[in-house]
Amino acid sequence: MMLNQEIFNAMTIKLTATDIPLEIQKFDPKIRRAPKRVVHLEKDEIALALKNALRYIPEEFHEMLAPEFLDELKTYGRIYGYRFRPTGNIYGKPIFEYKGNCTDAKAIQVMIDNNLDFDIALYPYELVTYGETGQVCQNWMQYRLIKKYLENITMDQTLVVASGHPTGLFKSHPSAPRVIITNALMIGAFDDYDNWARAAALGVANYGQMTAGGWMYIGPQGIVHGTYSTILNAGRLFCGVPADGDLRGKLFVTSGLGGMSGAQGKATVIAKGVSIIAEVDLSRIQTRLEQGWINKFLSTPAEVFTLAKEKMNSKTPYAIAYHGNIVDLLEYADKNNIHIDLLSDQTSCHAVYDGGYCPVGITFEERTRLLAEDRKTFRKLVDETLERHYNVIKSLTSKGVYFFDYGNSFLKSIYDIGIKEISKNGRDDKGGFIFPSYVEDILGPELFDYGYGPFRWVCLSGKKEDLLKTDAAALELVDPNRRYQDRDNYVWIKDADENGLVVGTQARIFYQDAMSRTAIALKFNDMVRKGEIGPVMLGRDHHDVSGTDSPFRETSNIKDGSNIMADMATQCFAGNAARGMTMIALHNGGGVGIGKSINGGFGMVLDGSKRVDEILSTAMPWDVMGGVARRAWARNPHSIETVIEFNNNNLGTDHITLPYIASEDLINKLLDK
Repeated sequence: MMLNQEIFNAMTIKLTATDIPLEIQKFDPKIRRAPKRVVHLEKDEIALALKNALRYIPEEFHEMLAPEFLDELKTYGRIYGYRFRPTGNIYGKPIFEYKGNCTDAKAIQVMIDNNLDFDIALYPYELVTYGETGQVCQNWMQYRLIKKYLENITMDQTLVVASGHPTGLFKSHPSAPRVIITNALMIGAFDDYDNWARAAALGVANYGQMTAGGWMYIGPQGIVHGTYSTILNAGRLFCGVPADGDLRGKLFVTSGLGGMSGAQGKATVIAKGVSIIAEVDLSRIQTRLEQGWINKFLSTPAEVFTLAKEKMNSKTPYAIAYHGNIVDLLEYADKNNIHIDLLSDQTSCHAVYDGGYCPVGITFEERTRLLAEDRKTFRKLVDETLERHYNVIKSLTSKGVYFFDYGNSFLKSIYDIGIKEISKNGRDDKGGFIFPSYVEDILGPELFDYGYGPFRWVCLSGKKEDLLKTDAAALELVDPNRRYQDRDNYVWIKDADENGLVVGTQARIFYQDAMSRTAIALKFNDMVRKGEIGPVMLGRDHHDVSGTDSPFRETSNIKDGSNIMADMATQCFAGNAARGMTMIALHNGGGVGIGKSINGGFGMVLDGSKRVDEILSTAMPWDVMGGVARRAWARNPHSIETVIEFNNNNLGTDHITLPYIASEDLINKLLDK
């Protein structure tokens, strides 16, 4: 067998003695910690997990680190390699403070560190950015090694990262991606939670969520615009709000104040409504209060509904956190006939048995203890709570409340515990559920079908003035009279700075369609070229027009039977690679859990070059219109309209296939014979 010394000598990029701290740092007690991840490993599997972790370490340190890794595995259910974590807070610094041979690599380092900022990450010591389990990578050895690769990479190389593991650098060219990332892409026969949990414990699978493992998370701001658009349009569609109106005097009740769900209070206030958000973890409430994303928190249902009524009557936008369980809150509203206009839930039900959903009747601290010591009891309590939650929603909706699933796998969790009546077709979960997904009824037809989605950018200089300049430039390129979506988006970007959205890096989210995203991207690159601003990283949420295939969320308004296919996300990923996006990612899971979606995203560094102009001109339209094409082929009316316009505007360069529409009468007559 090859000697370890030969292996060490054969690598120029590696962890060495200088990368191994002499002591494990002390944890800050104020920082949230992940609950123990529980999976049963046999003795041979424990040995395999240890060998897998030690692969990153020179042999001379194995004897010291093996017991340490075994203790982590037994205590936390994962080997995180805490010793290798840099001390203090990790955050996205200005790009010029990073080492590297090219702007692209330095930019990517900014994004990785922003994902792990104490102010942003849910469990920063465990590399979890958001969504209870969404990690940047699996362990701190990987983090350090990825950083080394990024400090060495040139514009003629590409780094390949597989479930957090930096496979290596490979020769490419300046217009190829600098980094290609995949996370948790399981073989079909093994694509389920139990197999993923085993693989994660072994150190071979990483749950990237969406923008966590894709390194493009920008804090809770990343979901605010989508939440704003969702609840605003829900009010217009289902609560009698005028087409150009807002949510003044309307009440939105929901739960969750974590990474993505933390956006709900801020979005409601921007939409001029009143919200009550239930949250069992006091630390998450305190974080949102300190950030100004909620206005006040109270601990009894009577108090929160009294305050909400007062603010509704005065038409005062307001966000209230209820420190308690959403089920208690809703049962109180049901018993006392309190009217709720919009109702949803945004707890992490994709990880329903891993702490993403807290049983009613116990404290958050008891929840954490049960997760570590008595999973059987915890699971039983979760199932009982899900049933109570479902029953109270049924009662409230019978009284006129509009409830929608917020893409967190809540309705799928209800179905999975055996409540089959929630199935829309009465047979299975392929046709959706009796309550709609927000994408199915709101975001899909009103935004995605036109190509509007969560376009984002980060000003890598770290300067607020650069962000303000990009806001102003984007505003100039939006015509508020074109469509109602553009009017809403115009107001959004005009007021973005005033609304105090930035947590972490100087970043912005701005829902736009293919045409506008391309125009804004080219404008920003020109501003970089002229020295008006520093380099910019473009991106988007994977939760977008083309980014994700999932019948439980992103493609829930695809009704041609292809909602269970993953071709769109995969083609989007491959197409972005072919066109030269700086960083591309493809993941299993996302916000609805392992085996329930495939999602992809990108990062694109704007360095002011003509090379980047050329990439933007082909990649940005493709990234959006590939999804609009799929939605049009599913016979979605607004997508067909959008494709007709696109085909007419791009004669000789682009062309999308459109469907002929079969007569319903013809089909029904044929089947009735």
